[in-house]
Amino acid sequence: QVQLVESGGGLVQAGGSLRLSCAASGRTFVPYTMGWFRQTPGKERESVAAISWTGRKTYYADSVKDRFTISRDNVKNSVYLQMNSLKPEDTAVYSCASSPLSNYAGNNANEYDYWGQGTQVTVSS
Repeated sequence: QVQLVESGGGLVQAGGSLRLSCAASGRTFVPYTMGWFRQTPGKERESVAAISWTGRKTYYADSVKDRFTISRDNVKNSVYLQMNSLKPEDTAVYSCASSPLSNYAGNNANEYDYWGQGTQVTVSS
């Protein structure tokens, strides 16, 4: 059983920064891709960023490029999302997800099989 637990969400003013963390347990001996997704009420879930097992492949949505950075620490079984220059439109519930594809780093939610509960990020104007 794989469990993903996010932390680091909160309320921040526009232009500020937050760092999200996701701790994984259960899938510790198999290479896997990790991704961050976000969703707001009434909108479809959006892929934000992804990183392959080695970290050599990354993906970023156009809306967050040059502002967000995804990273991972495989020793700690954790993935992080550093979010800078936050905008009100970044407000959403952010969830991390795990894919059994080790070299994927993609934005297709169907490729991810385990999901965290999510953490709320609210950016005030």
